[in-house]
Amino acid sequence: MITSYFPKYVALFALLVLSVGALDTFIAAVYEHAVILPNRTETPASKEEAVLLMNKNIDVLEKAVKLAATQGAHIVVTPEDGIYGWVFTRETIYPYLEDIPHPEVNWIPCTDPQRFGYAPVQERLSCLAKDNSIYVVANIGDKKPCDASDPKCPSDGRYQYNTDVVFDSQGKLVARYHKYNLFAPEIQFDFPKDSEFVTFDTPFGKFGIFTCFDIFSHDPAVVLVNKFQVDSVLYPTAWYNTLPLLSAVPFHSAWARAMGVNLLAANTHNTSMHMTGSGIYAPEAVKVYHYDMETESGQLMLSELKSRPRNEPTYPAPVDWSAYAKGIKPFLSEQLDFPGMIYFDEFTFTELKRNAGNYTVCQKDLCCHLTYKMSEKRTDEVYALGAFDGLHTVEGQYYLQICTLLKCQTTDLRTCGEPVGSAFTKFEEFALSGTFGTSYVFPQLILSGSQLAPERHYEVSRDGRLQSRSGAPLPILVMALYGRVFEKDPPRLGQGPGKSQ
Repeated sequence: MITSYFPKYVALFALLVLSVGALDTFIAAVYEHAVILPNRTETPASKEEAVLLMNKNIDVLEKAVKLAATQGAHIVVTPEDGIYGWVFTRETIYPYLEDIPHPEVNWIPCTDPQRFGYAPVQERLSCLAKDNSIYVVANIGDKKPCDASDPKCPSDGRYQYNTDVVFDSQGKLVARYHKYNLFAPEIQFDFPKDSEFVTFDTPFGKFGIFTCFDIFSHDPAVVLVNKFQVDSVLYPTAWYNTLPLLSAVPFHSAWARAMGVNLLAANTHNTSMHMTGSGIYAPEAVKVYHYDMETESGQLMLSELKSRPRNEPTYPAPVDWSAYAKGIKPFLSEQLDFPGMIYFDEFTFTELKRNAGNYTVCQKDLCCHLTYKMSEKRTDEVYALGAFDGLHTVEGQYYLQICTLLKCQTTDLRTCGEPVGSAFTKFEEFALSGTFGTSYVFPQLILSGSQLAPERHYEVSRDGRLQSRSGAPLPILVMALYGRVFEKDPPRLGQGPGKSQ
């Protein structure tokens, strides 16, 4: 089932834009896909069985692509693992792989399908793009032979890569990206030797592309934005939500805001694995997002975006994330701090005891300051202010500095940091800041029911405060300033110290 969200006025605007040839804006589409998974077997499927399963998924994606195209979309992004799933070993993924050439070969698979061997998936994706005059972004698997002259060549004589492909509106392959930062469970794929910085130009801006776990990294994610100056990032992902700080929609929208680019994020949909949360995010605002743990349906989203957001008057000003926090004295407290765990990291917490107040909590070099006012201090809900300054070491290694205000799971302080879904305490005023040692800080504000707070209710000041601005009482679940200190990272996120290739 495919449902769609798209305002009628945007469709009319898209037709107007196309009619006059101006491409200051474009219509972006992302599709959250409920992937049809292969049966778990110890033996690999035949090539025919693999193609049959992939075609079932592409049948669903085809309906989404056609619907997006009829509503004026210029580009549509589909999820990581969206064509065959993720239940694989190195051997069982092999029948699903194709040889994907470098885009410089100038290839349209739809019109020349056999040029690089048997490639039914690339042929079909190319034809989808060509027949519907739309850019199509998909995630598939690439295979590349190697031999004993290569000391890193796997014993089976081939490299296998988690790969994004982009076909333009004529069906030509214009981008191929091998995922650089594999997540720990991705044993079916190899790490590329070097990070790839994949960009391509369109009439509606310059695009970059990377995949899922790459968003935590400096290479390629930050480099694409800062060095290559892309306007928009294409982001296929298979993201399972890890509350309270690593839910897809809040983190991805915060990344787009902090990095100052459009982000087109397409997640897989699998509620049993807590996979949901796709969206279209601009630097100044969340355009549209989808978070659904109740149904098993796919979801198509479309929105109008500025083609070159850096040139717009609404482009956010740079933020000095430690300016305010380093200029004030820590708030004194009469109470003891206590430890708590969030996703295997030990935070230092302090409890919010009153319905209004000022608190500071510190860990190592990071001090987090909070000023707040609640409508009322409920007795059945407990909130805490937390700080973490350290190396995260589970399922990847990366250095974090985090300030967070969150609702504890129960009134027992030992549950602070555990996942929680609803909140009834209302905050009328708040301001959160920290003495960050990095300029890469991603601001999140999540309300009860895992919904994003509308931009009209808060702002990020140039001196590094995430603060209220409307006075409207908000049922806050989590507020966070999520900092990444890239210079303290190990060589590669998925491999840890001493394992870089």
